[in-house]
Order: sequence, then C-alpha cells, then structure tokens
Amino acid sequence: MASDEDYASFLEQANQDTVAANSSSQSGTAVTKAVDAEVPEALQQVQAYYVSDADEPFEPVSLKWEGKNLPSEHEFKDLIDHKADVSTMSVTDFDPRGNYKEAIDAVKGAGEGEIRIFRVHHGKTRAEYYIVCVDSKGSRLVGLKAKAVES
Repeated sequence: MASDEDYASFLEQANQDTVAANSSSQSGTAVTKAVDAEVPEALQQVQAYYVSDADEPFEPVSLKWEGKNLPSEHEFKDLIDHKADVSTMSVTDFDPRGNYKEAIDAVKGAGEGEIRIFRVHHGKTRAEYYIVCVDSKGSRLVGLKAKAVES
C-alpha cells in the first residue's frame, strides 16, 4: 500500500503537468488588435454569441480609420496587426439562418452605410469574424468580433 508521501507526490506531479499544459495551449492563442478608439455604447450592450466548437461572445471593435470607405482585406490586415490570411464574406454566407441579426443590426446602428465581414485566419481550425462598418464622424471603424473554433 502506498504511503501518504507517495500519494502527495503523485498529486503534486499531476498538478504540475496540468499547469504546464495550460500555459502551452494558451501561448498558441492568436492576438489581433480590436480597440484603439472610443467604443460606441450600443456595441458594449450586445449580448450575442458566435456558435462554433467554442461558443464565444461578440466583443466590441473600434479602430481608428480615416477612410470614407470600408478597408480592403490588405488594409484590414494591417489595421489589426495580423500577418496571416484575411478574407471577406457576404452577410448571407456569414449568417444564412439569421442567428446573428442582433449583432449585425447593432453594427449597422453604430456606423454608416454598408457593413463588411472579415474572416481572420488563425491556422486550420481557428478564426475570428469581424463585422464592421465606417463611422466617419468618429474617424473610426466600428463593429463586433467573435472567435471561432471550426473543426
């Protein structure tokens, strides 16, 4: 039969392995810039989630933007300090069933004109979706983003 000291040693070893695994998995999390300007109040009130393998809340986006038009994929990639692929998609492709109407309507209300949806690639199974539009009065790009895990 094992002693109390052996059991304590076993527990200590098991906890060390968990801590090491958590720190290594978190280091792979991609980081993109989402806020460098004042966030509209309406976007802070959105309580919607993007449904994927990891249901994540939509988070506010407010980035300084002097343009009157929406940025291109290349301009957006530079704006969020991202090095990998960025693509655009239509609202219909992003939300074919109308599940994200609250988020899309909040973005439309916070800015002016059309919205654009950017898919920011973080490897094979991870992405971020940005729903944005221009707020020319505030010289910014405003919207919401959500992280997704797609296996």
